Amino acid sequence: MKFPDFQLTDKIAIVTGASKGLGYGVALAMADAGAHVVVTSRDIERAQPVATEIQEMGRESLPLALEVCSLDSIEAMVGAALDRFGRIDILVNNAGINIPEPALEVSEEHWDRLMDINLKGLFFCSQKVGTVMVRQGQGKIINVGSQMGFVGGKLRAAYCASKGGVVQLTKVLAIEWAKHGVNVNGVAPTFLRTPFTAHMFEDATFYDEVVANIPLGRVGEVEDVLGAVVFLASPASDLITGTTMLVDGGWTAW
Repeated sequence: MKFPDFQLTDKIAIVTGASKGLGYGVALAMADAGAHVVVTSRDIERAQPVATEIQEMGRESLPLALEVCSLDSIEAMVGAALDRFGRIDILVNNAGINIPEPALEVSEEHWDRLMDINLKGLFFCSQKVGTVMVRQGQGKIINVGSQMGFVGGKLRAAYCASKGGVVQLTKVLAIEWAKHGVNVNGVAPTFLRTPFTAHMFEDATFYDEVVANIPLGRVGEVEDVLGAVVFLASPASDLITGTTMLVDGGWTAW
């Protein structure tokens, strides 16, 4: 009997949008499980402290600037990661934004910005890294989606559309790359406490509305999602592909 292996010892992981919030937590969780981590951010100065923290944990880390809307930037990031480590075992597509506003007020600029980062950027990061993984004959890609990829949310027309696209794209990539030993999955968190959401939770009415929709009775913490990401990156998930794991406190179970 072979028991589950949740370790990522000496794996090479890339985490996009890793300077703070969920991406920061994921980068540290990858290192805690044994991986060496490429830490990316739009501003490399923001990536450096995370990389330093990972190095202090005894792992190697490479901070890189990445603009996920730019194919040239993605290609440069992947090239630098390969130059340093020679392979890529794990990609966590975490970079994303939200611009809450009524559907009647969504501008073309805001729509395009959300789609460029949340969906287009995620796809082309997956494509460039997927090319490496297909050549290697192995790899794990984890796309950070949202419960809003499964249910609607007021003031989130563009965001829900982008995250619904992430769920479907995860399935397609999983189907196409399975024969090459590449697993593609996603995680879909509920509302989390992060630097991005802190101002929203200052609104007591909004906070109460959110919690009322979560059967477990609380908003999520970054730590609540890390186990799912590490699991999907680990050998314990080798027979799982094309799925998006909801980490939503029961929101979508209503």
